[in-house]
Amino acid sequence: MATITTRDGTRIFYKDWGSRNAQPILFSHGWPLTADVWDAQMVFFANKGYRVIAHDRRSHGRSDQVWDSNTMDRYADDLAELIEALDLRSVILVGHSTGGGEVTRYVGRHGTGRVAKVALIGAVPPLMLKTEANPGGLPIDVFDGIRKGTYDNRSQFFRDLTIPFYGYNREGAAISEGIRESFWLQGMMGGLKGQLDSIRAFSESDFNADLAKFDKPTLVLHGDDDQIVPIGASALSTVKIVKHAVLKVYEGADHGLTQTYQDRFNADLLEFIET
Repeated sequence: MATITTRDGTRIFYKDWGSRNAQPILFSHGWPLTADVWDAQMVFFANKGYRVIAHDRRSHGRSDQVWDSNTMDRYADDLAELIEALDLRSVILVGHSTGGGEVTRYVGRHGTGRVAKVALIGAVPPLMLKTEANPGGLPIDVFDGIRKGTYDNRSQFFRDLTIPFYGYNREGAAISEGIRESFWLQGMMGGLKGQLDSIRAFSESDFNADLAKFDKPTLVLHGDDDQIVPIGASALSTVKIVKHAVLKVYEGADHGLTQTYQDRFNADLLEFIET
C-alpha cells in the first residue's frame, strides 16, 4: 500500500497509476467513499497516456482514522501534501461531491501554481446549507437526518442511501446491485467518527471565497436530477462565481453519474482536458 504521512502524523493512502512522466490527473472522492470509486476513470485515463492518482480521505478507506481534524481545511491540506510529496505539476484536479469541496478549498488555501485545470463533478460548493444568505440550500434538518442515520445504523443507512444517490428510485432506472454493494463496502471501510465529522465539513463549509480565487480552466458538471446535491445551489451558483467556467448539465442524471453515465462522463472529461 502506498501512503504518505502528513505533518500531523496521519497516513494517507493513495493509488498512482500510469506513466510517471505523463501529465497527472488527481481524483478526489465523495462521502463516504474511497479512491476505489474512481477505478474506471483511472484505467480509462491511464490508457490515454495520463498519470492518474486517487487517495482515500483521512478517516475514509485505508487512510488513518483520526479523532480530530476531519475538516475541509485539513482535507485540502492533505491534498496539498500529497501533491507536494509526489511533486505533481500541471495537475488536473477532479473532485466529485465532497471531493469537489476538497479541491475547491485546496485552491483557496494553496493557490493554482501546480494546477492546470479543475473539474467539479456533482460538487458541494458554494454552500450546501440553507442560510439567510443562501436560501436555495438544504435545511439543517436534512444533514441532521444524515448524521442520525449514519450513527444509528450506518450499514443499513449506506445501503438505503444508494437508492437516491444513483437515481434508482426513478422510473425505468436500471438498478445495479454490484454498484450498491461496492458503495456499502467502501463506506464501511471508513471510521464512524470521521464520517460524522465529514457531514459537517461538506454541508456547512462556505466555498464562495475559494471559488473566487479560481484562475484556471474549470469544468462544472452536474446532473439536473441530483437528489443528493441539488443543482440550483451548487453548480448553477458556482458558474456565477468562477469566471469562464464551462457548465455541462446531464439531463435526468443522478448524483453518482461518474458510474451511471460512465462512458459519457469519461468522454466529456477527456474532451475538457484535451481542449
